[in-house]
Amino acid sequence: MDYSEYRRFDAVGLAELVAKREVSPAELLETAIARAEQVNGRLNAIVHRMYDIARKRAATELSGPFAGVPFLLKDLKQDYEGVRTGAGSRALRDHVATRHSAVVQRWLDAGLVVFGRTATPEFGTKGITESAATGATRNPWNLNHTPGGSSGGSAAAVAAGIVPVAGASDGGGSIRIPAACCGLFGLKPSRGLVPSGPEHGEYLHGAATDGVVSRTVRDTAAMLDVLVRRPDPGGPYLPAVPETSYAESARRAPGTLRIGFTTDSPLGTPVHDEAVAAVQHAATLLDKLGHEVEPAKPEVDGVQLARDFMTMWCAETAATIAEIKRTTGASDEDFELDNRLLAAAARAVRAPEYVTARNRWNTHTRALAAFHERYDLLLTPTIARPPVRIGELDTPPLLRHAGEALLKLRLTGLLVKTKAWNDQILANLAPVPFTQLANLTGRPAMSVPLYRTVGGLPLGVQFVGGLGSEPTLLALASQLEAEQPWADAEPVL
Repeated sequence: MDYSEYRRFDAVGLAELVAKREVSPAELLETAIARAEQVNGRLNAIVHRMYDIARKRAATELSGPFAGVPFLLKDLKQDYEGVRTGAGSRALRDHVATRHSAVVQRWLDAGLVVFGRTATPEFGTKGITESAATGATRNPWNLNHTPGGSSGGSAAAVAAGIVPVAGASDGGGSIRIPAACCGLFGLKPSRGLVPSGPEHGEYLHGAATDGVVSRTVRDTAAMLDVLVRRPDPGGPYLPAVPETSYAESARRAPGTLRIGFTTDSPLGTPVHDEAVAAVQHAATLLDKLGHEVEPAKPEVDGVQLARDFMTMWCAETAATIAEIKRTTGASDEDFELDNRLLAAAARAVRAPEYVTARNRWNTHTRALAAFHERYDLLLTPTIARPPVRIGELDTPPLLRHAGEALLKLRLTGLLVKTKAWNDQILANLAPVPFTQLANLTGRPAMSVPLYRTVGGLPLGVQFVGGLGSEPTLLALASQLEAEQPWADAEPVL
């Protein structure tokens, strides 16, 4: 199969070809590898090749709904036994997984052929994919811009046609942000729906979850069926899976939905005119489709939610660094300065303060639930501006020098109380202020690629649903996809 034919199909379509024996898994794999070798040097999307492992697997008898379809894993927690999991960090350059993650096992059980791991920022802590260990990953639509993060490698690979769908994860927007930047569909599932085992009961108190980025809605829906088809016996929840499959839900009409929309940043920070235009375009399209659309937003204290999110985020970073140092003997210099500063910020927070911040998640969740009593969905920009340029969000030199000096003197507690530090935290969240709400509240949310900037960059819009509203989100996404198709759009590389 040549690339032009391969690119015409999504993952469901490729699986159908394999099932009909019109193409073999080996043929699909070689086409995917050839495309990766053609474009990855410019994108830096795949950071660890698994070609030999994949070729051996493609030569075996495969079964499952995606039997024979090439696939990529995110290089963060999606462990493949016997293969390095680097998490974008120099400290884990020699770390080899001893067993499959639960989601990886389910993808393998579905017949997927994994042939590589995709780039992520160190520990997935940024909404861009730029790592000291693996370098910057670039957006296929414009190589000077970010593909978003932290699933930026997966999004770049899908947008560039290497695979139709790839593994991703989302702890603060890391599925939706790169989907928005790369013109893809990205759904963050509800808390507890997708298993996090066996290494974890849940990531980030349930704020994070695994999933995929894809070119088509039906691929994401079918992948969700694969991931949740049975409960995790060691997990903390028994998820309430609907009687109808997610794939079937994506084929149904959504009915008339009541949708509230806002373009106001919850942080009070600026929102680019193009991001406002993206939401206005979506609202017009929804109105045309017969939905009830009006300006509205949940009564959530966005600044407090951001602070509570960062309290958890910093603590998780600190715990991750401490565990890696304990188990590998890594030194401070093996970790990026930005993450060492996040860890230092966590150490300045006392345990009662952390518990108080964690308890406030309930306040934010109930405020969003009150909104969903009036509206089926919340519509916002996915990101507050077009994809940033590579290097644009680098920590300013003055703050870097101050941070390095204070780390050496063990005085970082002084830094995290300064205006400069808090301004930098706000600056890093300002481009992506809309996505953390769904993570802390555990609600499903999706980014839909309905808009392009004047410069030709994708700029998705976000829909946040109520508890267990994946069927509604998928049905609406399919309706929007049929009205304004996006899957055939392809960047010129």
